[in-house]
Amino acid sequence: MRILILGAGMTGASVAEALASEENDIVVIDYKTHLLDALKERFDIATVVGNAAHPSVLEQAGVYNTDMVIAVTDRDETNMLACTIINKLYSRPKTIARIRAIDYLQNPKLFAPGGIPVDIVISPEQIVMESIRNLIELPGVLQITDFADGLVRLFSLKVGPDGFLTGKKIKELKGRLSGGKIRIAAIFRQGRPLVANGEAFIATGDEVFIVAPRKEVQQVLKDLRKLEAPLKRIIIAGGGHIGKRLALALEKNHQVKIIERNPERAQKIANDLNRTVVLQGDCTDESLLLDESIDKTDLFCAVTDHDGENIISASLAKQLGVRKAICLLNNRSYTKLLPGTGIDVAVQPNVETLGSILKYVRRGDVARVSSLCGGTAEAIEAVAHKGNGENSVVGLQVDAIQWPEGIVLGALIRDRQVISIHHDTVFEEGDHVVMFALDKKLVTYIEQKFQPLSK
Repeated sequence: MRILILGAGMTGASVAEALASEENDIVVIDYKTHLLDALKERFDIATVVGNAAHPSVLEQAGVYNTDMVIAVTDRDETNMLACTIINKLYSRPKTIARIRAIDYLQNPKLFAPGGIPVDIVISPEQIVMESIRNLIELPGVLQITDFADGLVRLFSLKVGPDGFLTGKKIKELKGRLSGGKIRIAAIFRQGRPLVANGEAFIATGDEVFIVAPRKEVQQVLKDLRKLEAPLKRIIIAGGGHIGKRLALALEKNHQVKIIERNPERAQKIANDLNRTVVLQGDCTDESLLLDESIDKTDLFCAVTDHDGENIISASLAKQLGVRKAICLLNNRSYTKLLPGTGIDVAVQPNVETLGSILKYVRRGDVARVSSLCGGTAEAIEAVAHKGNGENSVVGLQVDAIQWPEGIVLGALIRDRQVISIHHDTVFEEGDHVVMFALDKKLVTYIEQKFQPLSK
């Protein structure tokens, strides 16, 4: 597939990294030559220097024979204008645009038919906010993704030295994970995946991924002794796009405070929020945190625009007694700084956003993609069809398909019901299958088996 990426910042670079390794023809446009040079050194891609919304620059990048345009520059207006120009001048490329400002997203008519011609709008801030809100809903987990319109949840746990899972083989857990609807689908040890078969041994420090029907997740966490008390008192560091969205989502049912450094921004969000207390100040100020009773706070959530500030403030909050700390990190390398800080969870916006983009890039009939472990693995929800010939899984038993090692079946949803997966389960037309590709190279196999119906 020929893909044109507009913007070589953090998000654009993450998308280029993910797609360049999958035999795609990638071109990236940006006016910052140093960002483009850094990408060319790492990946086999082409680059064009210039304004991504200028027709001549788009033409130079070969937009006329491009399959997909992913507009992720740091300006909403540039992304929207580029998609408008492409729609007017060319008919072929599908367009995806990153839109960050709430003002644009709140008007449903803006991107409706007849409005701004963007095929797919993604909002990283909204995606990240929903991810953090899920972590607040289930405070004992590290990562949560919903599949099948929320019927199924994928979540991961960190295995402690005295945890219920510690030292056990997966086959020993069958009593707890009965019926086949709850499955341990992947184990990551020191960032590397292990195939989660019955003989797989779970050790201290492992990150274990579990798939379960949404209504059973709470009970699973209880059985595994990972169900924690609710998080009620919350301090959010940073009143930007993510912080404001998070406060709006939480303030009805939680006691929420925001610390915002910029006085004008603090005043603006104070006017927009109803029940949230907005404090103008420095989130790394120890005296301010103490004044706000950080030791009696359930969650400190650092979501400023600066990774360093997020790490420092979240670490300080933990030292001062906050029960749990979440830290937003745009630079993946900074995750190496977290051990010893006490920070419980690091949320990476680029990884969260990547899944929402890959959903539209995948060649199979894919309903949902979640990028895991820094983008090295994926969880994919694909739809089974019998119309793609001998490659189709429809009509075949699970054990009749030669699944490559590293592809793990997580859940099967049929007629909006989660059904058990056994070796003799037969796939039917329209089944939604949640799978793990523990290596991105395995995604091609899934794409071949779950091709959409020919039109």
